[in-house]
Parts: sequence; C-alpha cells; structure tokens
Amino acid sequence: MSQEITQDILSQAVKDVIAKFGKMNLAELERMLHLSRQQLRHLQKNDFKLMPNGNTGKSKTTKISPFSEFINTEYLAKGIKNSSVIFDALRRQGYKGSHTSVKAYISKHLDLVPARRILAANTPNRGRRYVTEPGEMFQMDWGFVNVCDNYGNIWQCACFAMVCHHCGLRYVEFFPSAKQENLFIGMVHAFMVMGVPKTVLTDNMKSVVIKRLGDGTPVWNKEYEAFQTLIGFKTKLCKVAHPFTKGAVERLILYVKQNFIVGKTFTNITDLNNEARTWCYEKNNVITRSRDVVPMEEHYKHEAFSILPEIARLIPYLAPMRTISYDGYVNYENRIYGVPLCYSGKFVRVQRTGDVLKILTPDTHDELYAHHVNWSKKPNNCIGQWSLEPEEQPTQKVTSTLAFVPPRDTSRRFDRFSILKEDSFNDK
Repeated sequence: MSQEITQDILSQAVKDVIAKFGKMNLAELERMLHLSRQQLRHLQKNDFKLMPNGNTGKSKTTKISPFSEFINTEYLAKGIKNSSVIFDALRRQGYKGSHTSVKAYISKHLDLVPARRILAANTPNRGRRYVTEPGEMFQMDWGFVNVCDNYGNIWQCACFAMVCHHCGLRYVEFFPSAKQENLFIGMVHAFMVMGVPKTVLTDNMKSVVIKRLGDGTPVWNKEYEAFQTLIGFKTKLCKVAHPFTKGAVERLILYVKQNFIVGKTFTNITDLNNEARTWCYEKNNVITRSRDVVPMEEHYKHEAFSILPEIARLIPYLAPMRTISYDGYVNYENRIYGVPLCYSGKFVRVQRTGDVLKILTPDTHDELYAHHVNWSKKPNNCIGQWSLEPEEQPTQKVTSTLAFVPPRDTSRRFDRFSILKEDSFNDK
C-alpha cells in the first residue's frame, strides 16, 4: 500500500465515486487513487479502512541476528569484509543461514569498516614549491592523448613534453608510441630548440632506469646512460608515486589534452607535430603569470645552456637500427617500407623527418633509399625493389661431379636414306 494514501483521502474518494455513480465503481476509484485493482478489492473487504501492517510491532529477528556482535567486532571493525571468510567462521559458530544473508549484512554495515588509509598526526607538507636557475633543470614526461583525424577516426599517440623549470619554455612532440628510441629522438629535438641543461628531472620509467638498489641508488638503462654521457647532462629521478615534484610538465600535458587537442582534427603525425610546433611558439611568446616572464624572451637571454655534439654522433639516436626482411622490407612505426632486395638480411638505420623517411647504411650513414610517408598500412614499395634480385645459390655445398660426355657425330645421320635411294634406282 502506498504511503501517500491516508484514511481521509481514501474516504473522500469513496464518497465522490458513490455520489457520481450511485454505487461503488472500482475502475473510477483506480483512476483517482492510482492503486491496483487487487489493492482496491482488499480495501473493499475492509469497508475501505486502512489496516495496520501485520508485521507492525513484531521483532525483526533473523538467523544472523545472534551473530551480529561477533561479525562487527571480530571482522568488520578489523577491516575484514570478505563474505566467504565471515560465512565460514559463522558456520563454525553454529550459523544455519545462507551466504547471501551474510553478504546483505556486510553491505548494510560497511560504515563499521575503518578507512584503508589513516592519516598520521602532524603529517608534513608533501608538496613544496622550488625554483631553479637558468640552465639548471628541465622537466620531462610522457603523456597519451586521443586524436581525431579528418575521417572521424580516433587514434592514440604518445605526447613527449619538456619544460624549462626556470622560465616555463615548452616543447611538445608527438610519436606513435613511447618507445625508448622515440624518447631519444624527442630529447634530441628538444635540446636543439632549448639547449642542453645540467639536469633532467623525469619519472622512474623503464627506458631510463631499470631499478633502485637498497640505498636508493638508481641502476640506469645502459642505452640511456650512454646517451646522457654523450649529450653531457645528468638525470634526476622523482620520488615514486610523487608526480607533483615535476608539476610543471604534468600541467603542460594536461594543458595539451584540455587546450591543444580539443576540437581539432589532424591528418597524421606530421600534421599534428606541425600544429604543435606553431602552438608552442604562440604560447612561449605569452607572459606566464606564475613567473611573470615571457618564456621565449627569458630563456634565450641567458647563455647557461650547453650545445649538442656534432650531428654525426647523434645519428645513432635519431635513426634507430632495423633489419631488412627476406622479402626486402623494413618495419618502422608499424609500417613497412621497401628496400632493394640485394640488401635483404642486412642492418640499416631508419630516420623520419616530417613525411620523408630515409634508409641509411649503419656505419657511414649513406642514404640507400628515401620514401615519402603516406601513413598508409599498405606496404610502401621502392622502385626496382626486386629487379636486382641476386642469383639464388644452393643451400649446401655441391660434392658430386658430372663426367664429360663427348658430343655425338651427327654429320652422316642422313647417309642411310641416300643408300636406300640408290638401291631402288638400280632395281629399275
């Protein structure tokens, strides 16, 4: 019975129906009170008087009620809310009810479970602002963004971001993935624009550090350690699960997601990076309120940055190593590009600049072939890819020899026909 229906409302409705039809009409009463026909028939048996519920005043004792204190003190108060564990313990105490009743009791008394984390008293402030001098520190991080292309398709790419902690100069570049080879490319490109600092602050990513020893000393990734030695900077790692130590670059990635990407479409990675380069230039020429400087002006008026080594020493990091497959293809950024088949099985270096992908020799860095990247999943063949196919050699050494057979003398092979012709002429 609906709690909105009172005895006064019911009595007045019954009087109105009888006055209108001269007798009781349950259909009209149903429309007026919005009660079911079964409820109205039940009320009609009681002369339309609301009777109290049969369970009113009865004690609501269930099978689990005698064990409530045991559950509250021994399990819920100690943070244990696993229904299977509590059910097994209750069965040993003599409980005859079901597992479902235990689940229902736990869900109604979750307020007894203490919080998972209890804040200690006098906890010191974990976040403190700090400042650095020009050329002292850059902050670096990866972020992942969903980009919409001109056809409405959504694809995910990795956003490499680097910020000067002194003035807030920004650098953003996008890659298909966050592999270590893309990390090296992004860092070199950022250093070309911003200069080389004394220290780079970053996360504990596997492409930078493998693990930490017992005293906290980091064990660097071998490739990354060689890279920072070549460039001439040091790396400082953030505390684990402490992202606001490098809050400037974290805020930049959030700003990219909420400002740069929103409402825009891009054809491919090249188009995305061109737009990002323009966007960074515009934002770097606007005054930063937190620092009260224009990053572009503040950054380049100091000569506190180192310069990169010569480009020839950076090619191994700008052009990752690849192996040419047996059918003359090299895989780069999840797409395959053709190489003349005579280089099958050899090592090459692959470097993409914009929409041009160059395939270089591993040692001298000479160009073998250049592709125009069309960002299609279809294989990109090169001209004459199979025309220079080398002669296939036997897989095993040849041990047998062929004996020399002299050619047959065929100069007199038609003499027998001339002899037969002469004999037939003599017979005549």
